[in-house]
Amino acid sequence: MAASSNSSLSGSSSVSSDPEDYQPPIWKSYLYQLQQETPRPKRITCPQEMESRPKYYGREFHGLISRECADELLAGTEGAYLIRESQRQPGTYTLALRFGSQTLNYRLFYDGKHFVGEKRFESVHDLVTDGLITLYIETKAAEYIAKMTTNPIYHHLGYTSLLRDRFTHRLSRTRFEPKRVTFQQDDKVHTFRGPHWCEYCANFMWGLISQGVRCSDCGLNVHKQCSKLVPSDCQPDLSRIKKVFSCDLTTLVKAHNTPRPMVLDMCIKEIENRGLKSEGLYRVSGFTEHIEDVRLAFDRDGEKADISANVYTDINIIAGALKLYLRDLPIPVITYDVYYKFIQAAKITDPDSRLEAVHDGLLQLPPAHYETLRYLMTHLKRVTVYEKENYMTAENLGIIFGPTLMRPPDQYTLSTLNDMRYQKIIVQLLIEHEDILF
Repeated sequence: MAASSNSSLSGSSSVSSDPEDYQPPIWKSYLYQLQQETPRPKRITCPQEMESRPKYYGREFHGLISRECADELLAGTEGAYLIRESQRQPGTYTLALRFGSQTLNYRLFYDGKHFVGEKRFESVHDLVTDGLITLYIETKAAEYIAKMTTNPIYHHLGYTSLLRDRFTHRLSRTRFEPKRVTFQQDDKVHTFRGPHWCEYCANFMWGLISQGVRCSDCGLNVHKQCSKLVPSDCQPDLSRIKKVFSCDLTTLVKAHNTPRPMVLDMCIKEIENRGLKSEGLYRVSGFTEHIEDVRLAFDRDGEKADISANVYTDINIIAGALKLYLRDLPIPVITYDVYYKFIQAAKITDPDSRLEAVHDGLLQLPPAHYETLRYLMTHLKRVTVYEKENYMTAENLGIIFGPTLMRPPDQYTLSTLNDMRYQKIIVQLLIEHEDILF
């Protein structure tokens, strides 16, 4: 939902319950006006070339100078800045910035981009620009910002009802279950090009980059602080889901109104129709380029993708595509939240207690993850029925699917290798006791 550039200091328009009659709110532009008034950055250049200047800094680098010297160079010029090397800690660098008639000093870092906090910038000039905006707005409008969320337009607009009506009409007669607005960890902070307003409080989202967050499912754009107040009833927008592989499992099934991802259904149907007796099923690899073709077909055509024997005669290609789909999920089928519960369950020696612990873990999975795992285990149980022909026992399948279905939250620890045998045990148990665990 794109924000209108027509703005007012306050207020919002009334909205009809009919999605076709929807009128955008009138955005609050006070913070936008403040950003326009923000002092512009002014680089204070060093009159001589400094041999000790790091290659990623420019002539704003003044070498080993004191705070007092930097203050003299910046005095009287709001927004002026320079970089100096610390006299107390040579090899470390400080950004000296003039704001509010005083010189502010920040420890400056570089790791391919420049930063003093969470935000990273391509240039020092951009960093200073963003910093001045933040300082100016938070100084001038501290009280206003504290009250921004008190009168949200989110409820007034009927935003969630509007989305629900659109999706129900477009996709199905069946109502979706509510889904929590998803600000994904990797893409949580979003950089908006041009002026943008928060769709929760209607206020301008200030800053040069990383001004706010965007919901990965419905596209809601809000301030970071406003995201904590958004109700848990947004719905995935199918137009925002550009692919099938590497898409969040819950998002995908809700957007398509299916209990499981269609990749799972279609691949398993194809494998059970013509591949259950195939020797080394899931162990033998298909050609990588053909598996990639299947991925592209699903991303491009969805449920209309052709994975029949007419196109892919080798069933190992379909099996490989299914494993790739499960492996590429951003959150694995056995989610990070319950990973260690399953690992601990695998370590229990008493068989009955171990199954009970596994069952408890299953009940903590999100619905889409539980149903995906249940359906897959039912299929793998059928695979073991033909183990005399395909040589694939529950233990063999556990070795293959363990790391595919469950990954530790921190994948770069030494414990990851030690966990592999427990991952195998869990999947083996799920296959062997599929009838009582699900």
